[in-house]
This record gives sequence, structure tokens and C-alpha cells, in this order.
Amino acid sequence: MKKILILNGAGKKNGNTAALVKAFAEGAVSVGNKVTEFYLQTMTIHGCLDCQGCGRKPKGYPHPCVQKDDMNEIYEAFADCDVLVFASPVYWFTITGTLKTAVDRLYAVQRNLGLEACKKETVLLLTSGAPAELNPQPIEWYNLFAQIGWKSLGTVLGTGKTDEARKLGESIK
Repeated sequence: MKKILILNGAGKKNGNTAALVKAFAEGAVSVGNKVTEFYLQTMTIHGCLDCQGCGRKPKGYPHPCVQKDDMNEIYEAFADCDVLVFASPVYWFTITGTLKTAVDRLYAVQRNLGLEACKKETVLLLTSGAPAELNPQPIEWYNLFAQIGWKSLGTVLGTGKTDEARKLGESIK
């Protein structure tokens, strides 16, 4: 069993991205995984200040950022997860600002614990009104995580691909 954390950056709670997230989560749970989802649009998460306060906190501190907001919930779930799922529609050729802000704030964990301690397996669930090849930027962004040693378990790119998302969820064991 793996612990899966979904960061859902969609603006619509019941839109196309939600359909992929739901199908993926159902597939993952059906094979015994535990899934936790954060719908970021309803959370208060401020942007990273680059104050480097996270580097001054004691190593392993559960809330490494000096800012006190809803990221503290995500930090706890991130520390406990095996797989991190990035879910987003394409807005202006890339992931939503909501998702990007939360991911930027994960820097505090890396700064506090070190890069090696933060490695995760990852999944990208991406919806778009245009074909994936017309939106290379979010895929390139996602692929950067492999450069720091994170392992991609797969991607689902496109609206309406719930069967593909469910199968990807089922493949995680």
C-alpha cells in the first residue's frame, strides 16, 4: 500500500480535472492505496517569500516555513506520502498559479531536510482544451522533477481520459 497525496490546482471543483482526480483516486484505492486530496482553490496558501527561514528551523521541523497558513496541512501529508500527484488544467499554457504556489512552498521542506529526503514518486494529471503537444510547458515543468531524482509513475494528458486515469491509479502498488 502506498500513501498518495493529490494536489488539485483546478479552479472548478467539479470540472474536467476533478473527473480525472476522482477516477485516479478510485483506481488507487481499489488496489489498497490510501489517497489524500487537497483542493487548493479553497485553501489559503501564500507565495514563497524566499526569506530562507526554512533553513534556520530545526532539521525535520514539521512546519518548515515561517508563514502560518494552510500549507502546514500539506507539509504533514507530504512528509507521510509516497506518491505526489500534480493535478491541473492548463491555464495560459501551464499549470494553474494555485498549484504552482503550493509546489513553490514545498521548497521549505527541501531546504529544511535536504533534497535527498524529499524525493517522491510522482504523477501528472493534466486537462486542456487543446492537444498536449500544443501545451508543452506544463509537461516540461513536470519533467524537471525527474532531474532532481523524483520518479514519474505516469501522466494522463487530456480532458475526458478518466479510464486512463483510473488505470494509472490501479497500477500504483
